[in-house]
Formats: sequence, C-alpha cells, structure tokens
Amino acid sequence: MKKLLLTAMFVVTFFALSAVSASAVVNDTVKVGLRYGSSALFSANLENAEGSGYEFGYFDEDREFQALGQTKETAISMTAAGDIYMDGSGTYSTDMPSGGFRHMGAWHVEIGGFRDFDEAEDAARDYDNAYPAWIDWEYVVRVGCYESRSEAEDAADDLGEGDAVKSSSTGVMVTVTRTTEVLFEFDCSGILNLGVLPSARKGTAITWFKGYKYAGGFEYARVTGGNLSVINVVDLEDYVKGVLPYEMGGGWPMEALQAQAVCARTYACRTDKHMGYDFDMCATTDCQVYNGVNTATAATDEAVENTEGECLYYGRELIQEPVYHSSDGGATEDGYYVWGTETPYLKGVEDRYEAKTSIPNYSWSVTYTAEELTWILQQKGYGVGTVKNVYVSEYTPMGNVYKVTFEHTGGTLTVKGDVCRTIFYSSTYNKSVKSLRFSINGGGPSSTGSGVYVNGSDSQLSGLDGVSVISGGGKITELGGDTVSVISSSGTSTVTASGGTAAKPTSSKKGNFTITGTGNGHNVGMSQYGAKAMAEEGYDYVDILEFYYTDIDIR
Repeated sequence: MKKLLLTAMFVVTFFALSAVSASAVVNDTVKVGLRYGSSALFSANLENAEGSGYEFGYFDEDREFQALGQTKETAISMTAAGDIYMDGSGTYSTDMPSGGFRHMGAWHVEIGGFRDFDEAEDAARDYDNAYPAWIDWEYVVRVGCYESRSEAEDAADDLGEGDAVKSSSTGVMVTVTRTTEVLFEFDCSGILNLGVLPSARKGTAITWFKGYKYAGGFEYARVTGGNLSVINVVDLEDYVKGVLPYEMGGGWPMEALQAQAVCARTYACRTDKHMGYDFDMCATTDCQVYNGVNTATAATDEAVENTEGECLYYGRELIQEPVYHSSDGGATEDGYYVWGTETPYLKGVEDRYEAKTSIPNYSWSVTYTAEELTWILQQKGYGVGTVKNVYVSEYTPMGNVYKVTFEHTGGTLTVKGDVCRTIFYSSTYNKSVKSLRFSINGGGPSSTGSGVYVNGSDSQLSGLDGVSVISGGGKITELGGDTVSVISSSGTSTVTASGGTAAKPTSSKKGNFTITGTGNGHNVGMSQYGAKAMAEEGYDYVDILEFYYTDIDIR
C-alpha cells in the first residue's frame, strides 16, 4: 500500500481531530517527565552536546518559549533555591556534607528597577557576587548568598541600597556546574516554571542530561519546598525518534519500524495521564520508554520521517488505546478479556506470523511453591490463607487465560483479566508470568463445577447427562459426564461448567506449581515481534496495523 500523503489540509484536520480526542499535543510539542515524584532532583545538570549556551525563560500555555535571559556557559545546574551546599566534588545538596564544602545561603540583597535582563546583568557587574533574577515578573539584581537575614541587612547597609530578601520555597537557582557562581534566579511563586532552551546557531541543539542526549528544551517544576521535576519539552517527531530505538530494535525491518512509529505517535497524541505533574507522559514503560536520541539510528529516524504526522483513527476519532506488546504467543486478545472494557478496535486475532521469526525466550516456564504463592498473595493485600491449589479456571475463545483460581485454607480466590498475569509477579522471588497464554501444571480444580453453559452464558445445564446432540447427518447421540469436546474455528477444545476452555486437572507434586507459556506482555493490540515477522514476509506497515487493530484508519 502507498503511504498516505501529508498535505497542508491534513495537518489542520489532524490537530483539530486530536483536540477533540483530548490530545496531549500542543503546537506539535509534548512534555515528557524525566524526573518527578520520588525521582525529583534537588539539583539537575545540563551540558551542551551540540550547540552552545542556553536561554532562560518559561514555556507559555501554547508551549512557546518566552526568553528572559541567556548565558554562553555550556554546563549549567538548576537547583532548588534555599540553603545550598557544594562538596569538594562539586555536588550540590541541601544538607551540610562532611569534609570541605562551600555554602550558598538563602539570603540576598535585592536591588530593583530594571527593564530587562541585559540591564540587570550590566548592573550586576558593579557588585561582587551579584546576578540578574526574575522574581514575580520583575527583573532585579540579587547580591550575595548569605546565611542569615542580619548578614544580608549588613551587606545592604554597606552597599547603601537594596533590601534583605530570602529565596522562596518555589525559587530555582541557575549556576555554572560545580561552582557557586550564580547565573540567574527564577521565581514566579509556582505559577510559572523555569524553562531552559539550549542554543544552536546551526542545526538542532542536543543536550546531555543524566547520561542521555535530548532534543528540545527543559522545564523545571518545583513543588513548594520540594525538589525539581525535570521535563523535556520536545517536538512530537523528535519525541517519537527518541521512543523508537527503545521500543523496537533499530536493525528491524523498515515496515515494522514504521508500524511502531505510528503507534508511538498515536500514544503521545492521546495521553495526558501525568498532567497532575505538569507534563503529558513519563519516560518509562508506564507510558513509553524514552531516553532521548542516544541510540537513534538512520533507520529509526527514517521510519519516523516516512510516517510523519500519521496516527491511528477509529472513525473520526484518534484512538485512545494504541497499545502494543512484545509477543502474543500465538493469539492477541480482546481488550475486554484483559482490562474489562469493550474497545471496538482491540479485538483478538490468531497470530499466524510470530512463529515465522526468531523470538528470544518465546517459550518460558516458572515454578512456584505453595508457600511462595501464599506470601505473594498476602503481600499484595489478598486476605487468603495457605494456598493449597492453583489452576486456570477459564480460557478466552482465543485460548488465552481469562480466570485463575487459588484454593486456600480460607476458601477460594478467583482473579481475571490481566491480573491473571500480574498477580504472580514478585521482585522478592524474582519470578513472574510473562503473558496471558499459559497453563499450570501441578494443580487442578478440586471439582468440575455444577453445570455447563450452552448457547451463551445465560443458559446453564446442571450436567451433560440426558443431553443429546444432532450431527450434520441427522444422527442423535446422547452425552454424559461433565465435559465435552467442541470444534471451533481455532480447533478442538474441551469445555466445562465455566463456559470456557478447561484446564486439565493434574495431581499436585509436593505443592509445586509450574506455569508454562509463550509470549511476553498483555496480549492486546500489536505484537512487536509479530510486526517484525509480517515485515519479513513482505507486508507493509499499513497491513501490519490493520491486522492487529480492527477497523482502523491511518492518516
């Protein structure tokens, strides 16, 4: 299929529709949280990788950068204003370090009345240890970093001007990295966040932060009295270029990379799950893995450029769940069976492609003891007794696990959907169940149930005794027992009173339960390895996306 042409008319339509669908994109720009919450930083460094120097300012509501000042320094640090200690290695901290250190106090002499940054910077040169600042929408000069109010008042008396002021709990100091030389101070009482835009005379500015290189600018949100959230404010296409190498290998076929690029872009355009932190999405697997442009390749960049602006739509709406996973193990799954919500474009499909490519650790096995399962469930807050048995109590029509039942001394616990996978995760035991396509050996239902379902979940028989079936040739045969084999589009399956495909009861082996399966992930949406296999078979990225997402458009 030919790639759809991106016309000027489409650009307008794209953003109009995205806005209807609660798009996170504003003027082609997304905000990505790099550090926030428990990972927020007292001090955050930047260093030019490509380009030279920085502008200070803020990003307005349209995500346009409003410059307030600048520096030619190539390595700068943004630090929560207040008492700042710097140890012998140049590391900033809020606590007094052992050994030698330098202290930047929270008190200053403030001199006002400046029209712009240049005027304030020129005036600062007339004083020792002075710097320009933008405080509550006004340019001022601040002199010194004193430990106490009295020291600042004495300094003001010596200068014959200015007032003693203290940096507030929402202020941010900018220094030359590993020094106490202050370049700028920013404080708008938390209403605006400090923005830093790397400068580049030619090409695109690229900046080092915590061992990774990033395009775009940076924003520093400070919760009152707390540390700094570090946010990358970046062009949408540059963001997707930063996602693609981490979500799919750069050596993969171009058509698979292009399918992934469309999914990643769609996700960025639809999500605003972290707006409470003042950004759209994070940089981890909770959203999409994003570590800047370090590992971008010519191929991954080309895949993004080839699909520029393209997203997934269902009808006129940008889809809200462009989910994907590593591998499905043989079949993807309906979103309903995994997350409990019926989503028209997330329907399970039998995947005949994955088996045609090489997938690391495609088949897997993990063994739990009854004691381990008991501890894991109790740590997750389930009020269970000692686990005695565990088994798959229902499969979906696609052959993936839908329900898992634990029998314990206090009764039974049945979980369903994606919990059937995540409930087994334990960092303590370093064990997990990798997908929803598995079976459990070592356990089985203590009883087979009290009935079987026919003609849907609302019609139940107490058993098969006395039930007859009519063959295609008109022969009538009476059934018996509590299980029966049926032929469906996916082959022959055994059904029980639960209405799904039954687990095969097996005898317990000293309380050990071995879970064996295939695939890796939640099984919904696009299989990344399936996309790779399809590309290797000659399918293009549109074919791939239309196979894994039902009735979608790409535009």
